[in-house]
Amino acid sequence: MVRRTKGSRALGSALQPRPMPAGRKTRRASEAEQANDADSLTLDGLSLGSSKAKRPDPFPFMSLPGELRLKVYAYHFADAGKVMDLDPDNHKRLHRKLALFKTCRTIYSEASHYYYSSRTFRLFPTFPGRFLKTKKPLLARLTPSKRACLTSLEMRLGPGWNAPPRGWVVNPALGLKDCINVRRLTVFVECDPSDSVFTGFRRSEGFYELFCQKLLGEVLAELPALEYVDFDGWSSVKKSGEMMKGLMEVAIINDRGLRWGPERGWTDAEEKEEVRKPIWTVPSVSSVSFGIQQGVMVTA
Repeated sequence: MVRRTKGSRALGSALQPRPMPAGRKTRRASEAEQANDADSLTLDGLSLGSSKAKRPDPFPFMSLPGELRLKVYAYHFADAGKVMDLDPDNHKRLHRKLALFKTCRTIYSEASHYYYSSRTFRLFPTFPGRFLKTKKPLLARLTPSKRACLTSLEMRLGPGWNAPPRGWVVNPALGLKDCINVRRLTVFVECDPSDSVFTGFRRSEGFYELFCQKLLGEVLAELPALEYVDFDGWSSVKKSGEMMKGLMEVAIINDRGLRWGPERGWTDAEEKEEVRKPIWTVPSVSSVSFGIQQGVMVTA
């Protein structure tokens, strides 16, 4: 009979498996359960609901009175500029504003008529470069229906005073015959080449003055509904100068009333001649002698 030793008894008790607590899970079992839980997740619990959000009812703009709709159009075009001309920034400044015309036919009819009738359109471009030299001014690029909405035009005289652009001509392509509702023409004179400052730089004596008079006469002949002409200019332009006297004479011959713009401040009264103060010249150093004679500087 084999006798057991104490060492073998201790070894046998150490190798016996210990029971797992009832509430504890193995690592592999917990990972498997987490994987199953992840596979069973759906987005149903995260959705905001199967029903779509209700769109608000559109504002009944067309049910407003016509006077209020005009107020809305005025607010919409408030920063669109009062004087329209060919300009490289026109697209960036206006394309979002003019997108209102695409809403519907009724809004197109109302908004376009308000826009074109409340702006002053320049007859001939003045922006330097390709726009000044173009043969197709802004007025010629409008459709006849849009030209019929215009009520105010502007003619700016001065750019190209020594060599007027070739596109500054009155012809059927300009479309003045379609401007049946134009009641006001603003003539803004930037410079008067008859002034003595332009001596030696003129193309010829009276050349630009005669060119402007002929151009204004042709414009007035194409606008039978025009009632009056607004004259304005920079501070260097005199009403008594050859340029202004010739233009006013053309307007009077064509039986148009004369009015004055706000920039120059002219009135129906005669223009007062400005008294030019003499220009004091500083004497040269050689003509000045500093003598101490009773504390007075003596000039030679």
